[in-house]
Amino acid sequence: MAFFCAGEARFPLGERTYVMGILNVTPDSFSDGGRYLQPEAAIRHAEEMERAGADMLDIGAQSTRPGHTPVTVEEEWARLEPVLRALHGRTSLPLSVDTYYPEVAERAVQAGAVIINDVSGSLSNGMPRVAAQTGASLVMMHAGGGADDAGQEDALQAVRAYFRRALEAAGQAGLPRERVCLDPGIGFGKDRQGDLALAARLGELTAEFPESAVLVGASRKRVIASCCSPEPAAGERLAGTLAFHTVAQWNGAHILRVHDVAQAVQAARVADALRRAAK
Repeated sequence: MAFFCAGEARFPLGERTYVMGILNVTPDSFSDGGRYLQPEAAIRHAEEMERAGADMLDIGAQSTRPGHTPVTVEEEWARLEPVLRALHGRTSLPLSVDTYYPEVAERAVQAGAVIINDVSGSLSNGMPRVAAQTGASLVMMHAGGGADDAGQEDALQAVRAYFRRALEAAGQAGLPRERVCLDPGIGFGKDRQGDLALAARLGELTAEFPESAVLVGASRKRVIASCCSPEPAAGERLAGTLAFHTVAQWNGAHILRVHDVAQAVQAARVADALRRAAK
């Protein structure tokens, strides 16, 4: 059986679906910006997500919404450090840091993070080397954005090619397969049809990379709203998120990155039970 390893935690792939709770310590995230900017509020929310059944927590200090203003390394770290240091030792859950700065990732691992969630899509920014040298695990996400990423077939082919290159880059850096997680990058550089196809046909990718963990994160994203009329606001996309994630889970997603942990855990357990009943 294949595993995804994060610090001392080992997650068997295919045994059940795992839930990664989102903790944004940002003033401008698209759905909850500013709510957890203060360390005390962030820590309370992290503890709530742990009680709700999260398997790991992903802490981000820079928005990745369209049109966001990038922050500096020092500003991002100033937001992350107090939360990471406070949570380290207070939670048994693996902590992930959402950053595309290798300098921030290295500091975060020293402060207690065991997963680096790199949404840059870059394979040349040194992040695989940082993960290998620090002992962290690495989420490698396809960011897309090119003309070749539009539409169903093009999105699938682009993500498939990226996954191959990502695993090669990780291997060259000395990062073992069990410490690599692949993310198709829902909402990053794809059109609506591409995003939908990546959930509906995810099984084509997971079948090709059976030894690798695959993470899907569509929580409250624009693709959810695009399927509805009238389009719901970001905070009103829970039902659509659960539907999208359930399809992705049925097609082999191992980890779901979510804002609404309690509801996601319940939906994931039911979907897991249904998959077992179908075998």
